[in-house]
Amino acid sequence: MTATVPTVDTHRQLLRLATAGSVDDGKSTLIGRLLHDTGSLPTDHLAGVTSDAGVIDLAALSDGLRAEREQGITIDVAYRFFSTESRSYILADTPGHERYTRNMFTGASTAHVTVLLVDARSGVLRQTRRHARIAGLLGVPHVIAAVNKIDLVDYSAERFAQVQAELDELATQLGSGPIAAIPVAAAHGDNVVHRSANTPWYTGPTLLEYLEDIELHAPSPTPGELRLPVQWVARPSGAHRRRYLGRLAAGTLAVGDEVVVLPSGARSTVTTLDTLDDTRSVAVAPLSVSVELADDIDVGRGDVLVSAASEAATPVAAREIEATLCWLGQHPLRAGDRVALKHATSTVRATVQSLERRLDPESLIDQVGPSELVLNDIGTLTLRTASVVIADRYADNRDTGAFILIDEASNDTVGAGTITLAREVVPGKATRNDIKWHPSSLSRAERAQRTGHRGATVWLTGLPASGKSTVAVALERALVTRQRVAYLLDGDNIRHGISDDLGFSPGDRAENIRRVGHLTRLFADAGVIAIASMVSPLHSDRQIARELNEAAELPFIEVHVSTPRVECERRDPKGLYARARRGELKGLTGIDAPYEKPLSPDLRFDTTDADVEELAQRIVALLVERGILDE
Repeated sequence: MTATVPTVDTHRQLLRLATAGSVDDGKSTLIGRLLHDTGSLPTDHLAGVTSDAGVIDLAALSDGLRAEREQGITIDVAYRFFSTESRSYILADTPGHERYTRNMFTGASTAHVTVLLVDARSGVLRQTRRHARIAGLLGVPHVIAAVNKIDLVDYSAERFAQVQAELDELATQLGSGPIAAIPVAAAHGDNVVHRSANTPWYTGPTLLEYLEDIELHAPSPTPGELRLPVQWVARPSGAHRRRYLGRLAAGTLAVGDEVVVLPSGARSTVTTLDTLDDTRSVAVAPLSVSVELADDIDVGRGDVLVSAASEAATPVAAREIEATLCWLGQHPLRAGDRVALKHATSTVRATVQSLERRLDPESLIDQVGPSELVLNDIGTLTLRTASVVIADRYADNRDTGAFILIDEASNDTVGAGTITLAREVVPGKATRNDIKWHPSSLSRAERAQRTGHRGATVWLTGLPASGKSTVAVALERALVTRQRVAYLLDGDNIRHGISDDLGFSPGDRAENIRRVGHLTRLFADAGVIAIASMVSPLHSDRQIARELNEAAELPFIEVHVSTPRVECERRDPKGLYARARRGELKGLTGIDAPYEKPLSPDLRFDTTDADVEELAQRIVALLVERGILDE
């Protein structure tokens, strides 16, 4: 009948704990007792909850909202701080009512310990099971049960043993370790901070003793496991290069370290590293840092810097995620619904591909293939994201393995989830094993023979206003004049439909190019000459489009429209350069975002003072030379 005492930690540490339980289990009273008996209350606060008769309303010390005091329940997550001589504590009092179960995710998401309140009279209830499961899903290292109101069962050892047996059964159902139990009477202080003479049969620690003796195993930062989600890009006054700011989610970082920027894959070396501690030369998680890189590469909010030294520790660039989710929305979640997924410092659009399971909080058995998840349901699902998410499993990293879902119409947070599996993006290949390419009944050779048309992709890349679209329009007309089927896929037109869900972050731009690459492949496979007019500033993105076509043995012709930036800025038909110069437009290629020139394009030309029709004919001549067009 005793709780096992963990090994004593001799160092002063910060311990985060969350309380959870059913309504009227006495969470707020227990927290008030902890605050009161550890001497952690300001005198004026204590006076405010003490009656004229000298009776202290312990629950009022924690229930800060007026609605909570009126209803006698906890609604929101209330955070409190207290300390002892050996340790500091941040305590999250989470709601007990089933309607507010979603807030348990908030309170326990960063907790080292979850204290489950169990009424000694009622024993383990539905909410106890639900909260224990949530603590397990969130990877809370320690779960302990405070069997409260033991005074109302006459401090019965037999009743405590019965509740302990119920907790043991719950732990078995969850597949977790044993749940330690402590008999307490929060209203009177029994076994909370001070040992009670009313429970001579209990020889284990008090609640505070248990918390004091928990050993926190802070992970040792490993250089090869670096995770630095970029939150902000800035150019300090007088600086020659941009600075990338964010909080380390894992690993270490120092000047001279080689890093890889995901999802682009660009490599560089750290040349400057700043933290709030000027004496520190190596930053470790979870410090916030400012980083300068040796190369002028495209890095934006939502990108992640990882170590180049350890490929084995590289996170997955995923567009399909399997996750466990607590649904927080008032309206049910169904397969096919679209939401915004906020992960680390990036926000992408996502579609619910399927609902796999729903947890029955009573039996703790999963219901397979539910039609929907309703408020406070916990389930597993598969999400498909509009652009890549640099993800880890939650079991490996609580920062980069967690996310929230946002309703784009109301901007409300409607889901909180943990990633169990992230599927990597491989250009030209399916992301799921059960999705296969279905070939046409016509071979490509037979189609070309019967129609007289052979497909290909002509990819025009260059700075904004370089003349790509003008040449592309002339090329399309020249090909149709030759009675060849051709179609122009202009970047702006694509964003009116297929990519209307994407913004202009580096990740969204890469996803836009990936989609256009798939479109050109399909067009070319049908015998159409697909003409893509895209800025596509990064070599890695253009390479994805090339690989998608060449993997299907389809011709891919890259044309670099090399018009100088000065000429492009002089033209500026959309006013983009002018807006960028005024600071109204961020991330414009050629101004504050780099353009990686093709090293060996199939054709290169400058449109300055050039004959557009002649340039289009140069592309036609190349298509003839490659055997795509007849003489």
